[in-house]
Amino acid sequence: MGAYESNLDDILAEDMHHWYNKFMKESPSGLITLFELKTMLEMQGMTEEASSYVDQVFFTFDMDGDGYIDFVEYIAAVSLMLKGEINQKLKWYFKLFDQDGNGKIDQDEMGTIFKAIQDITRCYDPPTEEIVTLIYEKVDINNEGELTLEEFIEGARDHQDIMEMLGKMMDLTNVLKIIVNGQKKQVKSPE
Repeated sequence: MGAYESNLDDILAEDMHHWYNKFMKESPSGLITLFELKTMLEMQGMTEEASSYVDQVFFTFDMDGDGYIDFVEYIAAVSLMLKGEINQKLKWYFKLFDQDGNGKIDQDEMGTIFKAIQDITRCYDPPTEEIVTLIYEKVDINNEGELTLEEFIEGARDHQDIMEMLGKMMDLTNVLKIIVNGQKKQVKSPE
């Protein structure tokens, strides 16, 4: 975990003025649209699930719902992902999973997000179904097939293996680096 933390520390060590300059270089208008985010991440050719995941990430970071990520929202998102408390991150994960906004996440919603993440990262181990089954077996103690925010947070916090899996699966450091550094994502070609 040392190398991971050092990468985050490097990103955070830059001062706000430097972050602002990088943001403005990538988005001279001072706003990032969903289309611009997908362009930065080179989303063409990605699966529908991967594209939907980026949509969901965008909409959770667009805190005022105006269709743009401005600098304040951008810094809030970066800060949450890199320095946020566990409960803050779990609330954000929950919001991301809760695609229909009903205050509960079912196995299909969670599976869709994990599948999209795997499509983006090209890392399919462990399989999505295995991850979702493990989480619901341990966290859905009432066997209702859906989780409330409270159940999700309590269950994740009570199981270190789930916390580690969520942390690894939901890590957006590489996405943030692409945006901050203006780099293009390198996609491995299927062999």
